[in-house]
Amino acid sequence: MSTVAMTSRRQNLLLIAGILLIATSLRVIFTGAAPLLDSIRADFGLSTAQTGMLTTLPLLAFGFISPMAAGIARRFGMERSLLAALLLMCIGIGIRSLPSPAMLFVGTAIIGSGIALCNVLLPGLIKRDFSGHVARMTGAYSLTMGVAAALGSALVVPIAMSGAGWHGALLALMVFPLLGLIVWLPQLRNPTSGTITGPRSLHNKGIWRSALAWQVTLFLGINSLVYYVIIGWLPAILISHGYSEAQAGSLHGLLQLATAVPGLLIPLVLHKLKDQRGIAVGVALMCAVSAAGFWLLPQQATLWTLVFGFGCGATMILGLTFIGLRAGSAHQAAALSGMAQSVGYLLAACGPPLMGKIHDASGDWHIPLIAVAILSLMMAVFGGLAGRDREIGE
Repeated sequence: MSTVAMTSRRQNLLLIAGILLIATSLRVIFTGAAPLLDSIRADFGLSTAQTGMLTTLPLLAFGFISPMAAGIARRFGMERSLLAALLLMCIGIGIRSLPSPAMLFVGTAIIGSGIALCNVLLPGLIKRDFSGHVARMTGAYSLTMGVAAALGSALVVPIAMSGAGWHGALLALMVFPLLGLIVWLPQLRNPTSGTITGPRSLHNKGIWRSALAWQVTLFLGINSLVYYVIIGWLPAILISHGYSEAQAGSLHGLLQLATAVPGLLIPLVLHKLKDQRGIAVGVALMCAVSAAGFWLLPQQATLWTLVFGFGCGATMILGLTFIGLRAGSAHQAAALSGMAQSVGYLLAACGPPLMGKIHDASGDWHIPLIAVAILSLMMAVFGGLAGRDREIGE
């Protein structure tokens, strides 16, 4: 192997390592706070609604920042924009860990802004540098994201109980973006930095008028909505059915681990499929069945947790893969990613508080779970449409 080939191989491996380490931060520093919410609420004397804002704030940041991400990357370069996003996450974690209720919310919003940039730009980066392996790379970073989230959920409570308190446990989550930042630094020397434009880049405003773009957007958006409703309220749902806090916490971690499993399997299947309609409908129906299962047979919660986690993880991977497969260029992929994630996360931001209010009004979780099942059926419809073998503009 020539020196040039070896250098290229090393650069490629370093790029993959950087992408995967960035992926570790995309969920864990947000969802990792969930097991500590009761401690945070008790320490600061927050109301249920105020505590719920800690879940809603990042989703609002995702929704408002996502449409700006493609423009930021076009101006400053993909690599620099991702580095800035990692810095924002580190700064946000530091601020969130301060002993101040105001800083808790400010830090959470900053974290959400950093995650939003990464969420949007990674599909565009994969389209640019791994256009022949979109499904595999998307599966790999989705798997990494899920495993890191499960690890974070499992570790934050023991860290807090070890004497660090919830402040120390939240601060410990900085290890994920910090490692990503260190490994990502060499990418600033990448000569392709900033090259995400393509022949169709001038037509990205037309994405908002594309039926196919809206089908991808709503498939991914409903996935975000049902995921954040269940991830936010699963412990409360389980406790209402007689599970202990420890059991509910364990199943909460199992749910996030289950979302990672499709990262191993879905890319292997997608590699052989020219048309993804069947698999998109199938995994969306898993979410519907498991939501109904939590309602009708709560004693089988472990089964429904695994089914929902697998189905929701698979729909997320498919939605992110559709962004690369349905776009005609890396820039169009970033623009579609911004559209899909903006709409999706604004929907998701409404989900947990709305379902919480429905629960407070009805006194149980039956109606929210039925709503999740119906939304999942709608997701199956949009998955069937988005899974057709075509590109935006065709």
